[in-house]
Order: sequence, then C-alpha cells, then structure tokens
Amino acid sequence: MDKMQDVIEELEFYKQHHIVELLHRLNGKEKEELIDQINKIDFHQIMELYENTKKEIEIKENKIENISYLDKEKLSEEQKEELDSLGETIIKNGQYAVVTMAGGQGTRLRA
Repeated sequence: MDKMQDVIEELEFYKQHHIVELLHRLNGKEKEELIDQINKIDFHQIMELYENTKKEIEIKENKIENISYLDKEKLSEEQKEELDSLGETIIKNGQYAVVTMAGGQGTRLRA
C-alpha cells in the first residue's frame, strides 16, 4: 500500500494526525475514497495561505479622499469609445485598481 503510506507521510508532515487515525479505522472503499480526496488537497498551498493570515498588513496611508470622475452621460460617443479602449488596454496589461463606492439611490430614484 505505497499509496496509503505516501498519504500518511504527507498528513503527518502537515500535522494532520487526526486524519491518519481516521484512515486506520476505515476499511475498503471508504478508505480508498478518503485517500483519493486527500490526494486532491494541496496542503502546501493551504499552509502558505494560513501563514499569510498571520502577516501584518502595512497600510501606508489611512485617509479617504475624493477621486476625480467623469459623468458618463455627459460624454460623447467618441469619448466613451476612447475610454473603453483605454480601460481594456489597462486591464490587459494588469495595471488596474478597484474602487468600491456606496451609491445607487440616485439612479434608482432618478435624481
């Protein structure tokens, strides 16, 4: 059962002893199904993600300020197309940022 021993070694390496104990209690099909499920888990990636949760996030600036904007309704079709093209290029180059804003009442109420 090399497959079983490999799984046990990996589980022990990542301190998943409780799963090893469960494997020893299972028989036949249940054991094989659990081994197959374990083999699909990327324990290394999970540990990296977990370790990242312990890192302190450095926030360089902690202030909120208005950003400039354009009223899309006031733009010509040519300006809209130019900005759409610019946006697509920026996204393709991986040079974008995300801004989250509250709002929507104005458009729903036609204000």
